[in-house]
Amino acid sequence: MDPSQHPLVQNLMSLHLPTRDYVVAGSGPLLAHGLKQEVGDLDIVARGRAWEIITALAPPIPAPSGHGRMALLFDGAIEAFDMWLPGTCERDELIEEAELIHGIPFSPLRRVLHWKQLYDRSKDRDDVVRIRRYLAVSGEPLH
Repeated sequence: MDPSQHPLVQNLMSLHLPTRDYVVAGSGPLLAHGLKQEVGDLDIVARGRAWEIITALAPPIPAPSGHGRMALLFDGAIEAFDMWLPGTCERDELIEEAELIHGIPFSPLRRVLHWKQLYDRSKDRDDVVRIRRYLAVSGEPLH
């Protein structure tokens, strides 16, 4: 599936954020690689102009992780963060290593695998299996 056809991704694209200033994180990369057909929301990590555009639309509030701030767009369908999860890489590194898929910057699956394993939430365990299987078949390194 072309991720740009997904309603959540279409909402994201309607913001016209500069691709060099954000990345889709969370489970969004699984959608981009066809490993999931649905996600509950899109998590994005933003900086610079992208963060300015986002916070002009929704006031930032403390992130639930206690790490940085977030802004909720489209009734919470898009959760934008100025930092990603504690214990993961820095925002700029995350954004700079993004993979463009249909013109949209997504976190690499190996990075998604890292934080889903790190946090070991029950809701992520199926995703870990999917990602490991996908990376094994594609020959990509797991780290």
